[in-house]
This record gives sequence, structure tokens and C-alpha cells, in this order.
Amino acid sequence: MSQSRVRLTLSAVSLSVVAIAATGVQAQDRADALSKLPQNLQALYTDAVEVGPSLYADFKAPAKPWKWCHSESYMGNPWRVTFNGELARLVEGAKASGDVSEFIVSDSNNDITQQISQIRAFIEQGCSVITTIAGSSTALNAVIEDAHKAGIPVITSAGAVTTPHSINVMHNQNLWGYQMGKGIAQALPNGGTILQVEGISGHPLVQQENAGLDKAVSEAKGLTIARKVSGEWTGTTTKSAVLQALATTPQNIDAVWSTGSEARFIAEAFQQAGRPLPLIAASISGDALGFWNANQADFKFYGGEVSPHVAAQNAFRVALRVVEGQTPIVNTIIAPMPLITQADLPTWYKDCMKPDSTSIFPVPPADPFPEDVLNGYFTNGAATPLYDFAKTPASCTP
Repeated sequence: MSQSRVRLTLSAVSLSVVAIAATGVQAQDRADALSKLPQNLQALYTDAVEVGPSLYADFKAPAKPWKWCHSESYMGNPWRVTFNGELARLVEGAKASGDVSEFIVSDSNNDITQQISQIRAFIEQGCSVITTIAGSSTALNAVIEDAHKAGIPVITSAGAVTTPHSINVMHNQNLWGYQMGKGIAQALPNGGTILQVEGISGHPLVQQENAGLDKAVSEAKGLTIARKVSGEWTGTTTKSAVLQALATTPQNIDAVWSTGSEARFIAEAFQQAGRPLPLIAASISGDALGFWNANQADFKFYGGEVSPHVAAQNAFRVALRVVEGQTPIVNTIIAPMPLITQADLPTWYKDCMKPDSTSIFPVPPADPFPEDVLNGYFTNGAATPLYDFAKTPASCTP
């Protein structure tokens, strides 16, 4: 072997050793970080969730009043509008108390280059904290790291970014997919057939959710997935995909698994196809509750809620705690997902909810992420100032 090939081989071996060592360090960092959390919080993490120690251990809390900046990537659907309305309500309360001097909001309208530019402007304006729904899990990393260097914490919601310089606040979609599958298995102890309705095919969160379902099915007795279709997290697309699947799937469907908020559209597709309504595992929504109220004898549900109100509250609470001087233990905070069974539906339903109420999102009857649970994510956790879940406007509030 020539000397040049020997050098290349040795270089490749060295790079492999470095990569293995780096992976080992990351695994150890993950294990060390999670070991500092209470057991009930450790149980919310699966291998699909990237997590490590927080880089805010030495963060110096800024003086009051704070300039609060929010970077939105897309304001074009009811969920985002509700999220931003609830965040604005909370921050305005902090303004009224004198803790916040200014609340600045930008919307990049799905233009990631624009969102990067807007966050960079926030840094130049001297924002005290930046909350964001990121338009990409990776493209914002560099500007978030610049914010961290400038002493500005960045808190993400409704989807994580991969830089450790942020604090991600999110649900574990992998665990969510698994829990929905387990709920179906419990409801069908003798087995049955599932129609799987995924979100946007190939999306990283969808892959995590699907893996959760696959695990639940592999653990169950007699459960099979008859078909998998993509509903793209959109009601009309979901209904069309389900109708097409039913037209070419003559066997009985016992359950539908969907991690979107399209339960009503799924139920309507079965009605239109003249098929009996199956158990629907999904995220509850105002229109689904309206459909249930009108079809109580037939509608069967198991799931949870990806609530825009709660997502905004969680981002607000974590951001406020950080600028108050509380120290997060990990860089990805997992919020528990509320469990909603058939028996819970009357508690969640309100008179304003009709089958066409796609812009009404139910407010949980109790805080799904209690303050004492959130405390476990901080070394010096204490109740969030200026926050009271009981003051959340009711679903039917104009």
C-alpha cells in the first residue's frame, strides 16, 4: 500500500474514532442532563428527542423592564392566530405590571430567510428575550447562537431547533404517537384493523409519530394497520384521503390513528362512505366536540390536545422564568400531553362548538402542565410570576 493511501486510511480511521467519541460524549451529556430531572419528567423523553444540558447555567438575568420580541414563521391558520393571541394577552399583562416595556412581533410568512433577518433585527434592537415558532429546525441555528452570545435567550414552541443554544418547549411527538396506539390497543383487546392518517409525509415530526404507532402495534395482540394515508394536517385533505382509502379497503376499520386535529373530517368521511364510525384517536378540537355533541351515540374518541393556548402559555412561562433568573436544567423541555377519553368529552365541550367550528380550540378544564411539574425543569424552580391558568379566556369568549 502506498504511503498516501496509508495516510488516507489512517485519517479515515481517526475521523471515525473522533465521530464515535463525539457520539459517546453526546450520549453521556444526554444521560447526565436527564438524570438531574425528576423521574416523572424523565419518562416524557424517548430516544427520538434530542436533549442535552442547558447552556443557560451562567445566564445573567436582564434588568426590568424587559423588551419582549416574538418571531412567528407563519400566521396563516387558526391555530397560529390563537397561539399569538394568547401570547399577546400574557405579555400585555406583564406590560401592565411594569415588567415588560415593549412587545414586538414579526411574521416571516413561511420565508425562512426573512425570519432569520427579523431575529437578527431583534438582536440589534436589544431584545431581552425572544420567543419563536421556528420555520426550520436547522436554518435558524446560527442566528439563535448569535442571540445567545448577545445574552438574549431564545425559547422555541411548537417544534424544536437543533442548536443547544435555544430552549425548546414542546410535546414529545414520538411518545404521543405511541400513547395513541396504546389507547387503541386497550380499546380493542381482541385486536382489530387501523387506518393510519399521518401528517405531512416525510416530515421529521411525522416520522417520530409513526415510529411511536409502529412500536405500540408491535406490542399489541392482533392489531394491524390496513392502510396509511397522508392528511397533511389539513381537514379537507384528510377527508379526501380517508374517502379514497375506504373506497379501496373493503374490510372493516376498527380504529383510525391520526395525530392531527381532523377527527371531525375523519368521522364525516366514514358517514359519507356509509361505514360505521370507528374509534378515532386524534387531537381534540372544537369542531370534533361539536360533531360529538350532534352524534353522541356513534362518535368514539381517544386522544389528547395540541392546544394553541397551552403552547403559548408554556412558551411564556419558560421565557419569563429565565429572564427572572431561574436556571433550566435541559435545553428541551417536554410538556405533558393531556389524556382525553370518551368520558371526558362532556367536560371539554362548550355550547359555541359546532361541527364547523374549525377556529375554536377547547381550553383544558385544568392546567395540563402544573407549576409544580414545570418547577422540576429548573434548578431553582418557583411559581411563574404573572401567570394564572384560571384566567385563560374561555373557548366561547368573543
